[in-house]
Amino acid sequence: MTFLPIVARELRVAARRKGTFKARTVVALGAIAVGLLLYIGSDAPAEITSKRIFIGLQVLTMLFCLMAGRGATADCLSEEKREGTLGLLFLTDLKGYDIVLGKLAATSLNGFYCLLAVFPVMAVPLLMGGITNGEFWRAVLALANTFVFSLSVGMVASAFSRDARRAMGANLLLLLLIAAIPGAAASAAAFFLPTHPFYSELMFSCPPYLLYLCDDSNYKFHRPDFWCSVGVIHFITWLLLGIASFAVPRMWQERSRVQARGPTHVESENRAGSPDRRHRRRLLDINAFYWLAARSRFKPLQVWALLLFIAGWWLFAMFQFGSLWLSESSSGTNIATAIMINVGLKLWIALEASRPLAENRKSGGFELLLSTPLTVGDILRGQWLALKRQFLLPTVAGLVAMVIFMASAWNHSSENHDVILIGWLGAILMFIVDVAALIYVGIYCGLVGNNPNHATVLVISRIIIAPAAVFGAFVILSNVQRIASGAPGPPFIVYVCFWFLLGLATDLFYAIPARRKLHTQFRRLAGQEPRKRA
Repeated sequence: MTFLPIVARELRVAARRKGTFKARTVVALGAIAVGLLLYIGSDAPAEITSKRIFIGLQVLTMLFCLMAGRGATADCLSEEKREGTLGLLFLTDLKGYDIVLGKLAATSLNGFYCLLAVFPVMAVPLLMGGITNGEFWRAVLALANTFVFSLSVGMVASAFSRDARRAMGANLLLLLLIAAIPGAAASAAAFFLPTHPFYSELMFSCPPYLLYLCDDSNYKFHRPDFWCSVGVIHFITWLLLGIASFAVPRMWQERSRVQARGPTHVESENRAGSPDRRHRRRLLDINAFYWLAARSRFKPLQVWALLLFIAGWWLFAMFQFGSLWLSESSSGTNIATAIMINVGLKLWIALEASRPLAENRKSGGFELLLSTPLTVGDILRGQWLALKRQFLLPTVAGLVAMVIFMASAWNHSSENHDVILIGWLGAILMFIVDVAALIYVGIYCGLVGNNPNHATVLVISRIIIAPAAVFGAFVILSNVQRIASGAPGPPFIVYVCFWFLLGLATDLFYAIPARRKLHTQFRRLAGQEPRKRA
């Protein structure tokens, strides 16, 4: 029998997909665009500029590794469980590690190719003299190690889950438990208890800390810490894959709710006065699809947890700045916090607007829903109510925070009050318009996407990534023209106006047709096969 037969087959299949080559080309072009944007927009010497380019690409690639790895494997095994195909594999001589490593190879090839496409671009600062050979290769090792670690986190969460949402939530929680909480505990102890030393050992499982140690100035004094962190993350990766390989043959069977959760718990849930029953009864009295989309009572709390995390980051920065936190020097903290609120909420709204409909369509739920007295208007209204319940109050809180930041920038800025006001007002208005567009386009993409992940990528690429790419190209061309002609570039207000008009045009271009098609072609879109829609 061939060693690891599923790995060999899945690699051959994935290597023949056109998307495998398109994805790495797009990522490489994006990395080049980021590098050009940082290079052209800087007046610093070549060594300093190349260092900034390297650090910027490092950070973006680290975020890609942490997100793409978990996203690729989070639902690979749980989807097989739901479709009932995982058990068929165990009718053969395949072992648990055959299936786990095969799925790992199949789902990770696109992401791994994208990661490889970034490395040559990261090597350009090496030719410019801004970094050393050691810094570059340590960064390559740290990013590759992080990517495989992220894949293993998603894999073990998928091995223990059956529902896609629970698998995504479980792998995020597992990542926080391994990578974030020990480091946060070490930082909090060192900050609030100055008499206690900083225990760097707690940071070994944190990939960003490993990337921080790649720099020559840090590596010189913490060489053992770097290699210990590499070893710890690598050991955890294989440990998680081993746990997933052990669990898959023992957890693929369909278990009844009573067996899985215990009769006492189920009886308590079925009582008429239980919180879950009261919550679901209230939703069902309002709208049937609202009940289907918002049955979980705790989904709004997850969004509040994100905002609390961002608020904690801002408070930490405030303590770091001390008395300067309200001065002009802290504007960067306020801007970074506003960007985190803006991007975090918009990405989450895009996910929740598209995924529920895509999952119902894939599972055949729409065939049942459209055969009931429910109208298309009822389904759309139920989805709106579910999104309103989950995101309305957190969105309002985020807007209030941005208004406070705008007032702080206005009061503590020495000049350019009009530019500051226009920039902040444009960001706030753009956030509101983007949220509305994300909802309409997200619901539409949930109907036309090939799967839930594809639907989410569609809406994010159209409303968030596309205008950002066009704006970045505009900035690059403006700086190239400025350098070539020697004349001063456009004022800041021109960039603000172009960014706002571009975002507004993008939202209208995608949202208006999506809204029209949802009201006029919903049944046809919901009933067609994904390949026919594509």
